Amino acid sequence: MIHIALPGILVGGLGLAYGLILALASKKFHVEIDPKIEKIADALPGVNCGACGLPGCSAYAEAVVNEGVGINLCAPGGADTVKNIAKILGIEATVKEPHIAVILCQSGGYENTLLRYEYKGIATCKAAVLLSNGPNYCNFGCVFQNDCVKSCKFDAFRIDEKGMRVILPEKCTGCAACVKACPRDLIKLLPTTKKVHILCSTHDKGPEAKKRCGNNTACIGCTLCVKVCPVDAISMQDNLAVIDYKKCISCGLCATKCPTKAIIDPMAGKRKKAYILEEKCVGCTVCAKKCPVDAITGELKQLHYVESKKCIGCGICVQKCPVKAIQWR
Repeated sequence: MIHIALPGILVGGLGLAYGLILALASKKFHVEIDPKIEKIADALPGVNCGACGLPGCSAYAEAVVNEGVGINLCAPGGADTVKNIAKILGIEATVKEPHIAVILCQSGGYENTLLRYEYKGIATCKAAVLLSNGPNYCNFGCVFQNDCVKSCKFDAFRIDEKGMRVILPEKCTGCAACVKACPRDLIKLLPTTKKVHILCSTHDKGPEAKKRCGNNTACIGCTLCVKVCPVDAISMQDNLAVIDYKKCISCGLCATKCPTKAIIDPMAGKRKKAYILEEKCVGCTVCAKKCPVDAITGELKQLHYVESKKCIGCGICVQKCPVKAIQWR
């Protein structure tokens, strides 16, 4: 009986000893967690999307408190989360301009994509581009295996009746998961205030780009958009027109000149025109000097006027008028 019970006694004794050792070690090496970390973690959406550049929400909360990482890096949380974190830390909130994902390509559907072969491989975009550069005849276009759709945790994608991937702005949080998922780099995070976009990513020269695009909406490098932009916000980069959104005023002039409709302008025909309030205008000429299309006329210290046909609704004059004499209609 003693021989039978001995192993049990030894195992029990060892378990008790190890338990005491672990208990002592936990007390000796215990690290106090700043309560602010837990509060910030609770304030975050908890989706662990990685938009902040860290592995998850807990890691971000710890980095904010211990490393001074910016409080405005949580794209899904938005402005409310920034304000809550600022309140927890007792600092001023600094909200970033919101961004959403935009697909810079108009191919990838059932009817608008020229195919070099029928793809029957692994159903991921990364796998598809490895096989003879993908099934899309355009070497820079969408390969339609939906890696972007699968990566989105917020159900911000839908596939329309033509097989095109469509981003729903009201659901997109700007987390950049789809940006990282696309092997062709077709998706960019862009400011929500900017509406005019060049929906093409080809770097082929004009004739070749036009031949390869099944939607006939490829940028052909004609430079008409570059020439017409009133603020020099568009440049040619390796045969492709690219918008500098820091300069862009979303006037839409580039879209009106693009011969292939590679540039979209959802505000076309909807922009309000500027007009000057006679009782407020002091004739300072600031508006006339700042207008990029010379739509404002008037002499110094005299009432100025906006030529409605010329006005592109960019809003520069409204912003620059020192006496707030310009409004919309």
